[in-house]
Amino acid sequence: MSDELASRIGARTLELIDIASPSRGEQAIAAHVSSVLTNGGVEVRDLGDCCLAAGTQQRADRPFVLLGGHFDTVPAQGNIPGSIDTTDVHGLGASDMKGSLAVMIELALAGAGTTADDRSVDFGFLFFSREELPASESSLTPLLAANPPLQSADLAVMMEPTANVIQAGCLGNCGANWTFTGRSGHSARPWLADNAIDRLAEGLSAIAAIEPIEHEFEGLTFREVISVTSVQGGIARNVIPAEATAYVNYRFPPGMSLGDAEARLRSICEPFGTIEIEGSSPSGAVTIDSPVIARLAEIVGAPLEPKQAWTPVAEFDQAGIAALNFGPGAPSAAHAVDESVSLDALARCYRVLERLAGPSA
Repeated sequence: MSDELASRIGARTLELIDIASPSRGEQAIAAHVSSVLTNGGVEVRDLGDCCLAAGTQQRADRPFVLLGGHFDTVPAQGNIPGSIDTTDVHGLGASDMKGSLAVMIELALAGAGTTADDRSVDFGFLFFSREELPASESSLTPLLAANPPLQSADLAVMMEPTANVIQAGCLGNCGANWTFTGRSGHSARPWLADNAIDRLAEGLSAIAAIEPIEHEFEGLTFREVISVTSVQGGIARNVIPAEATAYVNYRFPPGMSLGDAEARLRSICEPFGTIEIEGSSPSGAVTIDSPVIARLAEIVGAPLEPKQAWTPVAEFDQAGIAALNFGPGAPSAAHAVDESVSLDALARCYRVLERLAGPSA
């Protein structure tokens, strides 16, 4: 049974990998998933904007758990079509997160979203678009706002790659363009100019000197970090540049507001140059104390971890829905050119969620 289950979910994962779905290009995969579920007898709601819902849509007598998965991937790196061997499925999105989508589809087809009398929880399945873009472009936040019954969920399980470990909360994310100004001049007479790249170097040195700051929530340690991820400057080999730019990325912990995060980023950067904040995404609260989460943690059988990244847990949190991260993909494989997910991990994820939906022990 285990080998059959792993093979079935693996084949479904490969099927999804081979449908290209870069951000803003999710139409084909949304139509395919809708067709697969409908043909399998699962009622599907088209929520628009390449978003689908299946299974339970509102809390009734039992706890209501939403499984969330995004259709989109980062751009291809020559890793479509995918492939499958005896241990792994390979290809774009295998880990992040077409393996998770395959698990969701197979659970829905098996009836995990029905409200049978022997269920411990009612499952809903939420598929959405544009997660790999800045949070301001995600379809999830407006989707939740437009569908209030979904907000009655006791828990949202965002099926991001966690290697089948529960990862709670998530970091917030703030990115900004950082501009350094000087005065142009001839490179033979640099004392008559003011080199903006020198100013940029001072700013970069200041950032490099900042050590990660640890923050503890519910026994889980998150690290507040700031990084420069790109630099640009210069117009010619013999010209001292008057302007140079960098992109700075700041990851802030749960419990810090967007306003406070942006203010902290400005306090660090503005002694050296001006910043223009390009986009910010809120952090996600650490929620680990509900009976449903306790049961899921018992089934998983491994200590909870912090999510040292941003995920849509933050969007569920903003909508008033407790959320956590749990999925079969390995975080280290996400977005890699040789992205893959193991068949064993796919089957393990399915069995954990199947037990959560089934009768309590």
